[in-house]
Amino acid sequence: MKTRQDAWTEENDLLLAETVLRHVREGSTQLNAFEEVGDKLDRTSAACGFRWNAVVRHNYEKALQLAKKQRKQRQRILGKDQGGKKKLLYNPPVPTLDESLTGSLPAVEQPEAQPTFDLSMLEQDDKQIDAALMSEMQDLVNKKQEQKDYSTEAAAEMAEIPVQETQTSVTQTPQTSPVRHTVPSTGMTMGHVIAYLQSLSGSSLQVDIYKSENERLKREINSLRNQNEELQGKINRLEENTNTMQEDYETLMKIMNRARKLTLFEEEERSATKFKMDRNGNLEKVAE
Repeated sequence: MKTRQDAWTEENDLLLAETVLRHVREGSTQLNAFEEVGDKLDRTSAACGFRWNAVVRHNYEKALQLAKKQRKQRQRILGKDQGGKKKLLYNPPVPTLDESLTGSLPAVEQPEAQPTFDLSMLEQDDKQIDAALMSEMQDLVNKKQEQKDYSTEAAAEMAEIPVQETQTSVTQTPQTSPVRHTVPSTGMTMGHVIAYLQSLSGSSLQVDIYKSENERLKREINSLRNQNEELQGKINRLEENTNTMQEDYETLMKIMNRARKLTLFEEEERSATKFKMDRNGNLEKVAE
């Protein structure tokens, strides 16, 4: 399979993504990142920008949002004077007159020739951000440990421990109290902080999902309760109608039984026909 000589490779896309995210995170512009990548890959900044917007950005959308959040936190920590201004991280080299005449290209990567003012400021800003994030992490860990200590103390009080044992335990607590887990400043990296912030955002998202699910279940319960009340009312009305029909049926059966008894009684009381013999020996029916 033939490939173009100027085609973009995965390494080029990765370099473009890392450079753009670094510039966004540290308060620079995407155009400055495109210029840096263009000088490294011998491409124009417009080509790098087109590649970023067309292909690469879709794969790093979450990372870009996280970089913007870190930039806001950085600006919030440094203040409006330092954090509100855009700082260009890359200064493209300017060719001299001799180089332009001879046609020689300037060196792309010359970190030593670049001014060190911005780099030192960025290093100080990174240290301040890391220190602030470390202090926040330390406060969170201390709060969690205090909550655990409080829960253990409450459980001990509920267990009805004798007075002497509680006094001895109180006197021994300064020596045998659990050591709070502290996060070492040397072992904490930016990746750990990013992972921790992502876990916090994920937990808040789960809480919102649980709240919406709880509200939906409450609405379903209320609707089912209303349906149950309506069905219960229908059942009560049907029971009343059934009782009325049963009473009418029993009354009708009583009337029919009384009518049947009356007809039988009349037939029994009917007297037999009487005859009378005349002088000639003929029988004549006697009128009643």
